Amino acid sequence: MSALDWGILIGTLLFIVLFGVWRSRGSKNIDQFLRGNQEAKWWTIGLSVMATQASAITFLSTPGQAYAEGMGFVQFYFGLPIAMVILCITFIPIYYKLKVYTAYEYLEGRFDLKTRSLAAFLFLIQRGLGAGITIYAPAIILSTIMGWNLNITNLIIGLLVITYTVSGGTRAVNVTHKYQMLVIFGGMFTAFFLLLSYLPDGMSFVDSLQVAGATGKLDAIDFSFEWDNRYTIWSGITGGLFLQLAYFGTDQSQVQRYLSGRSIKESRLGLIFNGLLKVPMQFFILLVGVMVFVFYQNNGAPIFFNKAVYTEVSTGPYAESIRELENEKSILEQERKELNQAYLTARSSSDVGQQEVVKKQMIANESQQNTVREQAKQVIKEAQPDAETNDRDYVFISFILDHLPKGLVGLLLAVIFSAAMSSTAAELNALASTTTVDIYKRSMFKAGSENHYLSMSKVFTLMWGLFAIAFASFGTLFENLIQFVNIVGSCFYGTILGIFLAAFYVKRISATPVFLGALIAEAMVLITYFTTDIGFLWLNPIGCLGVIIFSLLLEETIGNQKTTNA
Repeated sequence: MSALDWGILIGTLLFIVLFGVWRSRGSKNIDQFLRGNQEAKWWTIGLSVMATQASAITFLSTPGQAYAEGMGFVQFYFGLPIAMVILCITFIPIYYKLKVYTAYEYLEGRFDLKTRSLAAFLFLIQRGLGAGITIYAPAIILSTIMGWNLNITNLIIGLLVITYTVSGGTRAVNVTHKYQMLVIFGGMFTAFFLLLSYLPDGMSFVDSLQVAGATGKLDAIDFSFEWDNRYTIWSGITGGLFLQLAYFGTDQSQVQRYLSGRSIKESRLGLIFNGLLKVPMQFFILLVGVMVFVFYQNNGAPIFFNKAVYTEVSTGPYAESIRELENEKSILEQERKELNQAYLTARSSSDVGQQEVVKKQMIANESQQNTVREQAKQVIKEAQPDAETNDRDYVFISFILDHLPKGLVGLLLAVIFSAAMSSTAAELNALASTTTVDIYKRSMFKAGSENHYLSMSKVFTLMWGLFAIAFASFGTLFENLIQFVNIVGSCFYGTILGIFLAAFYVKRISATPVFLGALIAEAMVLITYFTTDIGFLWLNPIGCLGVIIFSLLLEETIGNQKTTNA
C-alpha cells in the first residue's frame, strides 16, 4: 500500500474513534450510557440499525459469496421487510411501555427470573461469539497485507472499538454509526463505478450482466424446495423471517439501537427505513461481487486468492505443480474471453440456437476452471497441511489491493474497518447492557448506586471486548464468513424468539413450561445442526416452534399434575 492509502485509512479510523469519544464524552448515568438519553432521531436509528448488521463481514465476504455462487444469497433477506412491520406493531410498543433497558427485562414480568436469565444467557453466548467473528474478519485483511501476527492484529482492532464504546456507550455507537455508513456507501459505490470503467472496450454494463447471467450468477430467486439448499425463496421468507424477527426483535445489539429513539414513532420510522433499504443494499453488494467475477473473467483471476499462502507455496517444492495448473488456467481463461464475445455476438444477432450452444460451452469452461482451482487447493493443502484453503473471503480484498488506484485502496479498506468497528461497538454495548441489567444488577448486586452500575457497564464492555478478541484469536475460515456469522446466530435465535412469541401471544403458557421447553428446543436445534445437512435458516423456525410446542405440551403435563395433586 502507498503512503497515501495508509494516510486515508489511518486518518478515517482515527477520526471515527476520536470523534466518537469527543461527541459522547461524560456519560453521567446508566440511562445515558445504555440508552443515550433516548435522543436519537429516526434516520440515526435507521443508519445505526443498518450499521450494526452490516459488519466488515458484509463488505468483505458478501462479494466473495457472489463471485463463487451468484446472487442467490439475497434471498436470505427476503423476510426482513415483513419482520420490520411485525416489530413495529408488536415489539416496539411493549418495550416503550415498560421502559426497559434490555429486551429480556420484559420476560421476568411475564414469566420469571430464570426465564429472563436463560434468554439473556443465550443472547450473551451467541453475540459474544459474533463479536469475535466481526473482529476476526478485518484482522484477516490487515494481517495478510502487512504480514503481521493475526492475534496482534485482532488486539489492535478490538482496542480501537473498546476505546470509544467504553467512553460513550450507546450515544458513541449512534454518533459514529452515521459517519461509518457514509464511508461505507461512498466506498462501495466507488468500487462499483471503477469496475464499470474496467470493462473491456465494446462491453457495456448490460453486456457484462448477460455474460454473468449465462452461467447463473444472476439467478437471484430459487423456487426449488430442498431442505439442504441454504438459499431459496422459501427459506428466505420463512426461515429468514424468523431469523430477522429474532435478530431485530430480541437481540439486544439491535433492540438497544431503537430503544435510544425519542419516541415510538421515531423508532418505527427507523426500522421501516432499514426494511426498505436493506434488501437493495445487499443486492448492490452482491452485484459488486458479480462485477468482480466479470472483471476476472476478462483479466485473469488468481488461482488462489490468499496471496500470502500462494506465494509461499509457489516458491517452494510444489512450485512446478502450481505452475502447471496456472498454465492450464490461463488457457481456459483465454477460451472464456472468446466465448464471452461469441455469446454477446449471438445475442446481438438474436441467434437463439447459437446462444444455447455457446452458453453450454461457457458453463463447461467455468466448471473446468473451478476444477483447476480445486486442484490448486489440494496442492496447497499438501504443501501446507495447516493452511486454510477456503479463499472466498479474499476475493474482494485481492481485487482492491491489486487493481484499485492509489488512495482508493485506503478508502475501500476504511470501508471494511468502519463496518467492523460499527458492528462490534454495537455488540459490545449490548453485551455490557445485558450483563449489567439482566445478570449483575438483577441477580448479583441489587443495591448499587447509579454510578456503580455505570462503572460496571464500562467494566463489562471492556471484559466482553477482551473476550471477543480472545475468540477472534481462535477464528477459522471453515465457512465463508457471511455464512458463518449467520449460522452461529441461527443456532440460538430461534429459541430466543420462541420465548418472546410465547410471552406475547400464548398467555396460557407459564414460567416453568417455557423454561423447560426452551432448553429442549435449544438441544434439538444443536442436534439438528450437528447431525443433519439441513439449511441453517430452517434452524430458526425449528427452534421457535419447538419452544412453543414443547411449552404447550409441558403446560398440559404440569397443569394436570398440579390438578391431580390438588
